[in-house]
Amino acid sequence: MTTRSYFTPDSDELNLARLRTFVEVAQQGSATRAAETLFRAQSAVTRAVQELEVELGAPLFERRTSGMLPTPTGKCVLVRATRVFDELHALARWCASRRERSRPLQPGALPSYLLGTRRLQILATLAQNRHMPSAARSAGVTQPAISHAIKTLEAGAGVRLFQRGGRGLSLTPEGEVFTLHVRRALNELRHIRDDVSELRGAIGGRVVVGALPLGRTTILPAAAARIVTGWPGIAITTDESPYEMLVAALRAGDVDFILGALRPVDERGDIVTETLLVEGMVAVARAAHPLAGERSLALARLRDARWILPRDQSPARAILDTLFRREGIDSPVAVIESADLAVIRGVLKSTDMIAAVSAHQLRHEISSGELTILPVPMPGTERAIGLTLRSGGEPSPAARRMIDAIRAVVADSGQPGARLAIPRRAGANAAAVALTGHEQVCR
Repeated sequence: MTTRSYFTPDSDELNLARLRTFVEVAQQGSATRAAETLFRAQSAVTRAVQELEVELGAPLFERRTSGMLPTPTGKCVLVRATRVFDELHALARWCASRRERSRPLQPGALPSYLLGTRRLQILATLAQNRHMPSAARSAGVTQPAISHAIKTLEAGAGVRLFQRGGRGLSLTPEGEVFTLHVRRALNELRHIRDDVSELRGAIGGRVVVGALPLGRTTILPAAAARIVTGWPGIAITTDESPYEMLVAALRAGDVDFILGALRPVDERGDIVTETLLVEGMVAVARAAHPLAGERSLALARLRDARWILPRDQSPARAILDTLFRREGIDSPVAVIESADLAVIRGVLKSTDMIAAVSAHQLRHEISSGELTILPVPMPGTERAIGLTLRSGGEPSPAARRMIDAIRAVVADSGQPGARLAIPRRAGANAAAVALTGHEQVCR
């Protein structure tokens, strides 16, 4: 499945080979022992650590006669770096399993072709653009450099990553798997500098929010306003793609989390959800609608109304169809099918049509008296609205602030027609956004 990516090649990204050396020194507690494990000269190991310290602008180890102990900054970097190399080790094992005559990987070993930061960035860029000249311009390299990088990765992995078709380049099935691991590793890598900045009290970086209709109307704008006021170093990007595309981007780390109506998670167990509120659907019309003055309405009286409904096959439409069937009424025929609030708002104000929506989506128009909620019960249309995250993930400092702002907005708002749910900060359902070990280490 093609997904939107927010990966931007960065020539200043941390050097993976240096980071790998740092991790080994931290685990061994000694540059000498790390050098033996990495089959490198001790001087080369020491130099790699020093160069990484210069890149990050902070000492990573306390040098003692008994060994090298990570500083608070080193401990913080180690948590994120471990996640980077967990992805690359998993990728190396997957590649080895695809080769008939490959040598078994030694514990902790990582092939050199996976330690070129720039090479992996080029792969991610080409996977995003699917066009060699565009990828070259985006990465700031020549087309031969793109070709060389991909050939090196394919030779090392023993799999073909791209194929040419009538519409240009596309990832092979093996390329899809390979690139997913690479994107995850690169997205973890780009958060390391932000983690270090957080230790110094400077919160920055970019947070990418997958914005579904039930989350982006009032909750997300209010949370974004809090962020830009309280944390001016944070940049926010919203992605309004369909749910399936957002989940694919979430799994790759391109999207930090999704806000909106929650869906059942699949059996892979790599996605978790957190309910923030539960809200039912309402029938909304203009304030001067002929039925607006009624004290109560039976659903049957709206059967022949001219409706604006959610799109066919959408979860919201299925909920409405179930409601009408339960009442023994044929589902209404949609005169307009739309999830675009600008369209819904404009049509409602100028006609006697009725829209089935969640109340908070048109909260401002209802509060101002332009639109009204018709007094018709719509039981069983409740939907949970909340956060969808990658299980076991470590949100970036910017993403954690955004998540906290969203929780605060919901807690403070009292949405019309909503039943607030208490966000769970511990347990499997909220494991991805609780106060993680990484956040504790980095404070």
